[in-house]
Amino acid sequence: MSSNDNTSSLKSVLDTATGYVNSGIAALTGSAGDQAKADEYKNKGAAESDLSHTAAKVGPYSISSTGVPAKDDPNRSQGQWDQTVGSAKETVGNLLGSEDWKQAGREQNLQGQQAEAKGQLSDYGKGISDRVQGAVGGAAASLTGDRVEQQKYADIHDEGKTRQRGVELDLDEKARAQQH
Repeated sequence: MSSNDNTSSLKSVLDTATGYVNSGIAALTGSAGDQAKADEYKNKGAAESDLSHTAAKVGPYSISSTGVPAKDDPNRSQGQWDQTVGSAKETVGNLLGSEDWKQAGREQNLQGQQAEAKGQLSDYGKGISDRVQGAVGGAAASLTGDRVEQQKYADIHDEGKTRQRGVELDLDEKARAQQH
């Protein structure tokens, strides 16, 4: 399912580095054409980096720029649910003046936070593992010229990337919410 759409982090780093090298050459030569080419590489690298880190959530699934969905660890969904229910219980407890409800809500919310964090850690670790396995397996398959194996490992890599990006998206959203 890998599209080889040049949205990899490595590709973005290489294009950005090429842009800086070209910029240095342009500074030495004074060529506006070389500077324009350098700027083009730097802009391309920035766009690839942004796209490489793009992710979206659809229910219990994460989808990254590769288009490959990855199902979230069940602890993440359960943890989010427990946080929502816990907050609701705490709110009702505040409205009714019930310390028992407030305490039960706080406890459920905390348990939900812990479960979600456990699921995020699991997904992030599995994502790293899948990306490494996909990269190494793909490299080995390319040496033998086995296109089917290359695609299999590209799919493993892409699912790992999606898993990581989904966790990063969740963490970014929580950080933004805490800033407000």
